[in-house]
Amino acid sequence: MRRSRNAKIIATLGPSSSSPAMIRSLFDAGVDMFRLNFSHGTHDDHKKRFQMIRDVERDVGRPIGIMMDLQGPKLRIGTFSDGPIELRSGDRFRLDLETVPGDRKRVLLPHPEIFAALIPGTDLLLDDGKLRLEVLECGSGYAETRAIVGGTLSERKGVNVPGVILPLSPFTEKDRRDLIFGLQLGTDWVALSFVQKAEDITEARVLIGSRALIMAKLEKPAAIDNLDAIVALADGIMVARGDLGVELPPAQVPTIQRRIVRACRREGKPVVVATQMLESMTTSPVATRAEASDVATAVYEGSDAVMLSAESASGCFPREAVSMMDSIICGVEGDIDFQTPANERHGESGASHADAICSALRLVARSVLATATIAYTRSGFTSMRAARERPAAPILSLTPLIATARQLTPVWGIHSVVVENEITDEVSMTKLACDAALAGDFGKPGDNIVIVAGIPFGASGTTNLLRIAGLPEASL
Repeated sequence: MRRSRNAKIIATLGPSSSSPAMIRSLFDAGVDMFRLNFSHGTHDDHKKRFQMIRDVERDVGRPIGIMMDLQGPKLRIGTFSDGPIELRSGDRFRLDLETVPGDRKRVLLPHPEIFAALIPGTDLLLDDGKLRLEVLECGSGYAETRAIVGGTLSERKGVNVPGVILPLSPFTEKDRRDLIFGLQLGTDWVALSFVQKAEDITEARVLIGSRALIMAKLEKPAAIDNLDAIVALADGIMVARGDLGVELPPAQVPTIQRRIVRACRREGKPVVVATQMLESMTTSPVATRAEASDVATAVYEGSDAVMLSAESASGCFPREAVSMMDSIICGVEGDIDFQTPANERHGESGASHADAICSALRLVARSVLATATIAYTRSGFTSMRAARERPAAPILSLTPLIATARQLTPVWGIHSVVVENEITDEVSMTKLACDAALAGDFGKPGDNIVIVAGIPFGASGTTNLLRIAGLPEASL
């Protein structure tokens, strides 16, 4: 079940993709990791989907990653006594903590944290940015505003506060319950919503520990202001363009996406581009040309993975959407002009031994025309550092831990294989690498492979060994 591409595909499961047959079909079409969106569905729904994924994994013999996506704080207004209201530009409108239903003059905003962060002149966006209010006066529990961009406003619509760091934890009580449940199931990644600052990652790390990797969803302008610190602490980053495109002018989103991808490439952290990538395929069996270009741009920029949301979760053509994404990626990676720029984007090597070794891995593999680069890893560290360098030869990641193999599924270029035997010396390491390369059709007898590992064997974060080996005439 080896993929013929390097960039990975993540697909969200939902009502359109919750049968064993459909999940298997999506995997066969190209999905490397599945996303469980805890903004929707019950724990029982997610448990059933989780088990179906693991059943498919067992059938195909290839590690499949599972990411749980926490809902995060949802900031919404209250209800109206007589249905939707119409706000015209220039109208005054009050937001407060009064629980009585609203009218044309006011409505409940049950979030005192927002009022605590407001100052006159702050903009408030309602209903995904369709309405814009300017704060004229504010205090403890209220804000007097003026409609800058009016429109129809119905109850329980979302509120965005661009440019303001809100004193809110990314974890609601619901998120904490969901997190406990997901970790008990054995999720591989936790996607953290509403990240604003590096301390949010620290809080998540305390709750999650080493049981899963953390993917920070960047959907707030404050997160972009703290980009380097967040990338340094998170295990991976998701460019969540939905809310990001609400709180920032849409014209800025492509530039910010590119900035985020570059920051992750520099640090060797996997980066996922998400939201509306093939949105029209929710209802159409084919993508628009603009959507194909959007996916292609993410791949050209160096993203590790691209993600489907509604297209695979609730759309009419989930398999077709995955197949389309797969074909777009393969088309980009088959471009004769793609590989050289990709290598040029690998960035400067870090100061660690691992970065130096993996930088050499890329150069040596090219020099000896290696058919594969082999990374032996327990924690996934060595394989991720190898992927940072974007070697031309495929990365075959060998690990004795199925959890590590699953966690590496969204990382560029990595083909993970779970091996039964621990390596104890260079001889056993070389034999294991050669056997795996031949068994996986990563080369034929006489071809060269390049191996990276760490000494002492079995210790995490000790990548310090590089070795060239020739594949033997027959498996030893």
